[in-house]
Amino acid sequence: MFENLNLEQITALIIGAVALVGSIVYLILNQKKKVIEWLKGAVTKAEKDFGSGTGQLKLRTVYDWYIAKFPFLAAILPFSVFSAWVDEALKELKKWLDDNLKIENYVKNKE
Repeated sequence: MFENLNLEQITALIIGAVALVGSIVYLILNQKKKVIEWLKGAVTKAEKDFGSGTGQLKLRTVYDWYIAKFPFLAAILPFSVFSAWVDEALKELKKWLDDNLKIENYVKNKE
């Protein structure tokens, strides 16, 4: 397939491929912060809706919301990356619950 290409054409293809991969990586890194911020709200809502002891149900529900909200990222990122981002958001939620009684009461439906 590439046997009829000269060195300049091959170089151009390589540069194009590197630029494409670099653009995708930049897009993902640029969107990560936005997704993490969104996930903080999503995991808070899931915790409020389902309570403790329902981790897999909450994760599945938040993943469904994520697919609807960020279909492009969901199509290109593996579930393991999403799950790691959820873990980051959950750490923040834990801090919120430890530091703010109003948030804790909201999540635990003690309004």
